[in-house]
Amino acid sequence: MAVYNPKSLKAEEFINDEEIRETLKYAEENKNNVELIDSILKKARPYKTENGTKCDGLTHREASVLLACEIPEKIEEIYKIAEEIKLAFYGNRIVMFAPLYLSNYCVNGCLYCPYHMKNKHIPRKKLTQQEVRDEVIALQDMGHKRLAIEAGEDPVNNPIEYILECIKTIYSVHHKNGDIRRVNVNIAATTVENYRKLKEAGIGTYILFQETYHKQSYLELHPTGPKHDYDYHTEAMDRAMEGGIDDVGLGVLFGLEMYKYEFAGLIMHAEHLEAVHGVGPHTISVPRVKHADDIDPSAFDNSISDDIFAKITACIRLAVPYTGMIISTRESEQVREKLLRLGVSQVSGASRTSVGGYTEAERPHDTEQFDVSDQRTLDEVVSWLMDNGHIPSFCTACYREGRTGDRFMSLCKNGQILNCCHPNALMTLTEFLVDYASEGTREKGYKLIEQELKKIPNEKVREIARRNIEDIKNSNKRDFRF
Repeated sequence: MAVYNPKSLKAEEFINDEEIRETLKYAEENKNNVELIDSILKKARPYKTENGTKCDGLTHREASVLLACEIPEKIEEIYKIAEEIKLAFYGNRIVMFAPLYLSNYCVNGCLYCPYHMKNKHIPRKKLTQQEVRDEVIALQDMGHKRLAIEAGEDPVNNPIEYILECIKTIYSVHHKNGDIRRVNVNIAATTVENYRKLKEAGIGTYILFQETYHKQSYLELHPTGPKHDYDYHTEAMDRAMEGGIDDVGLGVLFGLEMYKYEFAGLIMHAEHLEAVHGVGPHTISVPRVKHADDIDPSAFDNSISDDIFAKITACIRLAVPYTGMIISTRESEQVREKLLRLGVSQVSGASRTSVGGYTEAERPHDTEQFDVSDQRTLDEVVSWLMDNGHIPSFCTACYREGRTGDRFMSLCKNGQILNCCHPNALMTLTEFLVDYASEGTREKGYKLIEQELKKIPNEKVREIARRNIEDIKNSNKRDFRF
């Protein structure tokens, strides 16, 4: 039997079933243990040091106790601390991005995804390089600067060479004042050599959802295709880091398996990356199973309520305080609004989950990977974020200044992010307002920027940011960054 070892490179040792089951038993036994819960909450709180604000995070066992806790006032305390941590390390910035679907050809048999090979009534499509350019121009015309590219797993139709060619095309498109400054990649688990190629192509974060950490369920949900190999899939982040990729993004598809099991596995995966590579996940995504062509989410009997979803998000924020957290347009405006306060730091805007969807006047549904709940335009999302006290950020500076991996985390842990990310957010928001925003959004944005400039602690940085913002407004100068 495999023995739990967070430093192991074997999936069944760093995501250990026996350890998860013992963790869930311990959490259940202690879910009303107020003394223990209070000590865990005390450990989770941000605290001041000479070098700024710090957080110790939580182990998977400690975090699982909080997730199991059903005491209303303690749950409120969890939410309050999550909000404190979010503000301490990410401020009120929300990073904007959009997914770009390149191809829905796929050889896997995943039971929860409409791209599965046996689905014969979904039209199969793969973008040509000209179509990639057209999609990128459409995204640039909205104001996007950061993309997450997506493709099904198909070694014939979507080989690594095709993905690399698409990345090159995306970076080559300069339309009016538009540029995609960072491409994140969400493609199937691959080899160290291929990860090295992605790194050389200049990608940002490599994202791969585990879907479920429960091995038996994983094998049943992925009955055919290369994705059936649980170990190869689960060990992908270690190969990515071996291939030189500094930033990796984790995620599970909540609703496939018991959420407490998934949560423990997710935190254990973050602990494993920290133990082996010295840096945890750059991002954690929290998608839920949603309706899609040929997929009925009610077929999965582990779906979770909005309240439990909020609690999961807050507990992740306490356990892994320095990670970015992502929520997609799978979720409604109301759900996204609540989760933004509890730890989410990145959202997609105006997403289309179909191949070639951005160039269509009407949102196409025939090749969608899942139904999009939040169907607002990017301008509407930006305006809504500002109404709720957030700064929509189109910043990609850290990637291009080499602040990735442990360098980003050390900056974040020392609280220095506020001296570069905050002004960068304001400058990139100004670009959006000048080049793409509606009149009402622009007016609202300028007022917000004026208020937020005053919060930059370093006077020199504040004055440079103010000068750059005036240059963006009054000239064609773009892409200032700290």
